[in-house]
Amino acid sequence: TIDDMVMCTEKDEFHYHEMIAHPAIQAYQSIQGPIKNVLVIGGGDGGTIREVLKYDSIEKITMVEIDEAVVRACKMHLPTIAREFSNPKLNLIIGDGIKFAAEAQKEAYDLIIVDGSDPAGPAEGLFTQDFYANCMKALKPNGVLITQGESPMFHSKTFVELNSCLKSVFGSNSVHTMLFHATTYPSGMWSLQMAIKGQYNPVKDVKIDQIQKFISGLGRDKALKYYNEGLHSAAFSLPTFVRQMLESK
Repeated sequence: TIDDMVMCTEKDEFHYHEMIAHPAIQAYQSIQGPIKNVLVIGGGDGGTIREVLKYDSIEKITMVEIDEAVVRACKMHLPTIAREFSNPKLNLIIGDGIKFAAEAQKEAYDLIIVDGSDPAGPAEGLFTQDFYANCMKALKPNGVLITQGESPMFHSKTFVELNSCLKSVFGSNSVHTMLFHATTYPSGMWSLQMAIKGQYNPVKDVKIDQIQKFISGLGRDKALKYYNEGLHSAAFSLPTFVRQMLESK
């Protein structure tokens, strides 16, 4: 927990970490080819980089985490989640991800993953138009950004405002919402918001055979527990009340 809020548990962390990584990577690779350079903002428990590093094509992950104590504690107490911190492909920076994005090199990253906490304190700036405009500039053409989008039931105002913010930066047709089960998060229903710096669709243009080949090629120690080719498309199918929330903004 951080500030008395559950951040992750070993029991169900794979729901979140697989979904924040694989749908975005598979969408990108269906259009652009092998993914190579990734920026992760937040993600101090290490689960997100663990999933990204299941792709052999990765050349470098830059991870910017503001709280060194989170990294240290997860290495000590959650080794199955934090097992990739010693990977030579990782450049771990303890610092402010918002400042890093503002100063990032133009068109440097294939994928940016914003694995932050709720919009309070230092994480509040992760929900602003300026931040996502900086992220868009740092993405290569056809690059993908994915961010945790809160719960449409528990944090409905933030959920809708974040979606609107991303559409104002990337364009309405380039922002896509996913839902998945997060059993230890408030309400059990959680969202991810995907924004694409290009014209392709993460459902219609994704290569299903590519997803199947990737999943079947993973060894037992890297096997997936949540994400699969059917779930990829299903995650973008929103309940009517959620669609209405987003359409009303």
